[in-house]
Amino acid sequence: MIRFVMLLFLGCPITLLAITPEQICIVINKNVPESKDLAIHYAKVRKVPEENFVILDLPKEEDISRKDYDEKILTPLRKNLQGRKDKIKVILCMYSVPLRVGASTPSDEEKKKRENLEQELKSLKQELKQIREEINSIESMKDKIDEDKKTQLDKQKGEEKKLQARENLLLNQIRILNHSESQASVDSELMLLWWEKYPLQRWVINANYWKFSEEDRKDSPPVMMTCRLDGPSAEIVKRMIDDAVATELIGLQGKVYVDARGIKLDLKTDPSGTGYSGYDESMREMAQIFKDAKMDVILDDKPEVFAAGSCADSALYCGWYSHANFVDSNKFVKGAVAWHLASSEAVSLRRPDAKYWCKNLLEKGACATLGPVAEPYTVGFPKPAEFFAHLATGEYTLVECYHRTVYFASWMGTLIGDPLYKPFAKKPLIKKEDLFFSPKHAKSPFNKS
Repeated sequence: MIRFVMLLFLGCPITLLAITPEQICIVINKNVPESKDLAIHYAKVRKVPEENFVILDLPKEEDISRKDYDEKILTPLRKNLQGRKDKIKVILCMYSVPLRVGASTPSDEEKKKRENLEQELKSLKQELKQIREEINSIESMKDKIDEDKKTQLDKQKGEEKKLQARENLLLNQIRILNHSESQASVDSELMLLWWEKYPLQRWVINANYWKFSEEDRKDSPPVMMTCRLDGPSAEIVKRMIDDAVATELIGLQGKVYVDARGIKLDLKTDPSGTGYSGYDESMREMAQIFKDAKMDVILDDKPEVFAAGSCADSALYCGWYSHANFVDSNKFVKGAVAWHLASSEAVSLRRPDAKYWCKNLLEKGACATLGPVAEPYTVGFPKPAEFFAHLATGEYTLVECYHRTVYFASWMGTLIGDPLYKPFAKKPLIKKEDLFFSPKHAKSPFNKS
C-alpha cells in the first residue's frame, strides 16, 4: 500500500496557476430544483459564467451505479467540455449530485478465473490445515523433540510459510477479480475525466500532488480538480457559500484545535510517514505551524477525542479517531474549516440519522470539510500539516489545497466547500516557500534516493 508512492513520485514540486471563476464547471442535477438555485447563487457571488453550467439528468440518491455514472455523468460531461478541455480546471458538483459510484461488474472471463482460483485456494487451505496440525503435534512433544523431529519441524514451518505466501497472493488476485474495491467517490472519479482507460481496482496516483515530478506529469493525461457544495440541506449549502465570501473580507479568526492520539512517530515501521504514526505526527506538526504563526492552538495528544462542547471559537479543526460516531465538541466561527480522519465519514451527507463526521460538522456550522465515502485507508487522506499549511499561505484556494495534498484519484475522498475559498488571503500566516513534506523526520517516499 505504501510502495506505490516510492515508485511513482520523484520529489519535484509542481506549479499550478491560481484557479479563477472562469475555470470552474458547475455540475447540476436537473431533478432537484435546489441544485440549480444554489448554482445560480454561487455563480452570482463568485462570478462564474453561467455557460459553465452543465445540467445532467441524475438520480436524487447519493449512490449511482457504475453503468449510470458512465452514461449519465462521465459521457455527457466529456461531450459538453470537449471544446473547453484546456480551460476548465475544476469540476464543482452542486447539491444532490450523486456522491458515490458503485463497484464495477466482473466480466465473464474474470468470473471464470475467479472460480478457478477459489478452487485452488480451497485445496491450499486444506494443505495448510494439515501442515499446521503436524507442526502442533511436534511442538506439543516439548522436551521430547530430537534432532530428526527438529529438522522435520523446520521443514514443515518453511512449507507453511510458502503456502501462506501463496494463499495471500490468491486472496489478492480474487479480490481484484471480484472488483471489491472498485467503488469510489464521484468527485475522485471525475479527477480522471480525460483518462480513457485506467484500473478501477483501488486508486490512481494524483499527478496534481505538489511533489509529483513535472516530467512524469507531462506523460499523463490532465487530472481535474474536483469538489462539491453539498450537505444536509440546501439552506446549509447556501450558508457555506455565504460564509466563505464573508470570511474572506476580514480573514478567518479563531482557535485551532488539533486532536492527535499520542502515537509516537516510528520510522522503523513507518519510514515514509504514511501509516498511523506518520499521520499522528503530522497533526502535531500542524499544531506547531499555527503556534509559530501566533494563533491560539489547543493540541490534545491523548487517545480520547475532544469532549463534547469543549472547543469554543473553532476556526480550524483536525482530529481522529471516532469512527462514524460524531462528537459535538466544536463551536465553529464563521468560515471554519474542519475535518476528522476516520473511515467512511462521508458515506452520507444528507441522511438525517447519520452520525458521520462530514455531515454533522457542516450541520454544526463548518464552512468546509473533507472525508471518504468508504474505507480509504489512512493514506487516502491528505497529511494534516500539508493541507492546513497550504491553506495558511493565503495563496491557494481550498480546492488547490486539497488537490495539492491528496495522494489518489479514483478513490474514496471528497472535498466539500467553496472551491475558491481562501480564508487567509487577507492575513497569510506562512510563506509558500516554507511548505514541507510531512512528517519532517520521515524519509520522503517522493525521492528517487
